[in-house]
Amino acid sequence: MNIMGELAIILGLCLLSEGIAALIPVAFPASVVALLLLGFLLFTKVLKPEHIRRSSGFLVANMAFFFLPSCVGVLEHAPALLRQLFPFLSISFLTTPVVYFVTAWTVQWLIRHSRRRGADRNG
Repeated sequence: MNIMGELAIILGLCLLSEGIAALIPVAFPASVVALLLLGFLLFTKVLKPEHIRRSSGFLVANMAFFFLPSCVGVLEHAPALLRQLFPFLSISFLTTPVVYFVTAWTVQWLIRHSRRRGADRNG
């Protein structure tokens, strides 16, 4: 698939997720809806990784560029953050190990699950 088609798929999913997030009665980030929708489409094989490989590879390779607006936003609100520095740092230091633990556990579970599925197919 050409690069424009791949970008159309990714941006179309983002646009669709914005609409879904607007319809949900509770505040829910559209980016999370887009991730869930993309994961669902990939998992059900409606969308194949080859359909978005080049565009997603480019976006991942340049991910640091996409964090610039949030860094500028943090700098813009530095006085407010400094007033709340202790709770901010406490939450950051407490949640970081939790995120690492959950990520490592999930990866290990997926590896065991895929090995089990591979053994069932071969055995």
